[in-house]
Amino acid sequence: MIGSLLVANRGEIACRVFRTCRELGITSVAVHSDADAGALHVREADMAVRLPGTAAADTYLRGDLVVRAALAAGADAVHPGYGFLSESAAFAQAVLDAGLVWIGPPPSVIEAMASKTRAKRIMAEAGVPVLVAGEPPLIVKAAAGGGGRGMRVVRDLALLDAEIASARAEAMAAFGDDEVFVEPYVEGGRHVEVQILADAHGAVRALGTRDCSLQRRHQKVIEEAPAPGLAEDLRAELAEAAVAAARAVGYVGAGTVEFLVKDGRPFFLEMNTRLQVEHPVTEAVCGVDLVALQIRVAEGAALPSQPPVASGHAVEARLYAEDPGAEWRPQVGAVRELSVGGRGRGLRGGGPGPYIYGPVPGAAALPSSSSGPQIHVSAPDPRLCAPGPSRTSRPTAAHHPRQYVLPQRVGGWVENRDEGAGYVRVDAGVTAGDTITPYYDPLLAKVIAWAPTRPEAVRLLARTLERARIHGPVTNRDLLVRSLRHEEFAGARMDTGFYERHLDALTAPRADGAATAALAAAVADAQGRSRFGGWRNLPSQPQEKRYRSEPDGEERTVRYRLTRHGLEAEGGVRLLEASRTHVVLEAHGLRARYDVAAYGDHVYVDTPWGAHAFTLLPRFPDPAAAPTEPGSLLAPMPGTVVRIAEGIAEGAEVSAGQPLLWLEAMKMEHRVVSPTTGTLTALHAAPGRQVEVGSLLAVVTEEPTP
Repeated sequence: MIGSLLVANRGEIACRVFRTCRELGITSVAVHSDADAGALHVREADMAVRLPGTAAADTYLRGDLVVRAALAAGADAVHPGYGFLSESAAFAQAVLDAGLVWIGPPPSVIEAMASKTRAKRIMAEAGVPVLVAGEPPLIVKAAAGGGGRGMRVVRDLALLDAEIASARAEAMAAFGDDEVFVEPYVEGGRHVEVQILADAHGAVRALGTRDCSLQRRHQKVIEEAPAPGLAEDLRAELAEAAVAAARAVGYVGAGTVEFLVKDGRPFFLEMNTRLQVEHPVTEAVCGVDLVALQIRVAEGAALPSQPPVASGHAVEARLYAEDPGAEWRPQVGAVRELSVGGRGRGLRGGGPGPYIYGPVPGAAALPSSSSGPQIHVSAPDPRLCAPGPSRTSRPTAAHHPRQYVLPQRVGGWVENRDEGAGYVRVDAGVTAGDTITPYYDPLLAKVIAWAPTRPEAVRLLARTLERARIHGPVTNRDLLVRSLRHEEFAGARMDTGFYERHLDALTAPRADGAATAALAAAVADAQGRSRFGGWRNLPSQPQEKRYRSEPDGEERTVRYRLTRHGLEAEGGVRLLEASRTHVVLEAHGLRARYDVAAYGDHVYVDTPWGAHAFTLLPRFPDPAAAPTEPGSLLAPMPGTVVRIAEGIAEGAEVSAGQPLLWLEAMKMEHRVVSPTTGTLTALHAAPGRQVEVGSLLAVVTEEPTP
């Protein structure tokens, strides 16, 4: 039996595994970089080991340090999570060679599936349908990749070499392996996958399908189970192909077989030899804890004789710190508040728990060194432990077979309702007070809704996200809500080209309610500034405030007057109640509450119809603020300059839209292009240079108009 388990990962997935560890009575061990010293997964673990450094290549991708950390902490087993080393056969073998239990398939299986090219050959030999390379459009993929990293769509063969070079660089940064391959890019297809579970006794189970067609940069955004709108014979074909794929390589543990479905025909994409980000939707419809079952299989137990009976529908949305309207640009900064589930409910964050530094009984001795892992023991912060459902409140009675529920409930359920009404689960990697850094993936949380039917689950998830309180970096929350309510998604007619077709409309600035929300912000601000303390006693002189909406940058001026008789403002808005934290307004006969939170000049207004973020602007422009030189290219995010385009140097002639350099941030490459046609008159970027937001990278002087 496993008594102590180290998770070789960070963020949301580490927290997810730790919850199951608590329920099984297993001691949890975290690893962390210096940038993650105060991270949520460190606070939730029973103990943690420091991996010196900040870059993933120096910390979470250092298998030797992770194995030493497990031995130092006295762990019995290692769970890889997903990403980083989760699909490294060498790391899995190193764990086994150290005498530890590996929570995953055998290294030989990981090795067989690690290269996408080799995996396709094996699947073809096993009779699983695969795609064959042909004419453009093509897609370049990282052979050791996942999560959309190292992928490039090529529609013009003249660009193939450049895209291969870009994919190689990104793959090396993310996986330590720059091998890539090219295959046909099938447009208008659906991304459908099958969850598999296998034990060491020959049993292989297919736990239904998932649809993951809504993707940005080839990385999934919204997933659901079961995949809607599939014919029963196609579902059966997918399950049979997934089981055949697993048997072909002797699979053991939890994994996923991914397919591209086009015109009712499935084609093998890849096998992920690990837990998937979207595994909670399968847990929801099948009533299982996949992490617990992974542990059970690793301990040598056999799976039940029959697969679980699925019921209802589950949808998951990935909440990212990113700006979809600016090429999905990742965001950094402090998370002021993250509350999902409505005002006063849901996931809320506290500060880091207390740390007790000292030796771990029974742990291997490890010299203290700045170049090696360092261990500390932490007491979990009870404020961060979201309540789980009781055994009577979670809808398991009829449709969730008890034999597969190990333990009886899945950790992390935040809001629970009676069977038939649906419920919401939040798997978070950060809480209020945490900071999003440029070093890792910008995933904040996954929000999962289960309901008896798909329309009910979609409606519940959209409304939950709409009412969430998210204060801090720009997120994709509005995009998620609009996507869930889009007619194509509601009608289950989506495919992998969904965002290519609809991104502009889905990211258009929100005009609804912004003016009233800004008025609420101004009135709440007046309460804090008034020496009399109440709006009824405020002087009646006209007030004016200027705000900039974020992230679209639209500026608006709010003019109002607060008198003893009420509020005077445009549109006939009535003020019914006001304080520094909330304002109740009535407009056109409709009364609504506006919750207002200010952090310096940054103001967030949460309304019944969504949220608005503003920056309070000074009354008068700062005369000392120097204008940016025309043609200046500023760093859109903190990151590292990974390379300069070939032939680019000061004095070079460039054209509008031409790639000049690439920044690496959050494990993704971001292209910086010329804003105009002209001459590159300054180049301040160099490979390896670290840049902050707003750093001057280059200057392009526009050609004069003839």
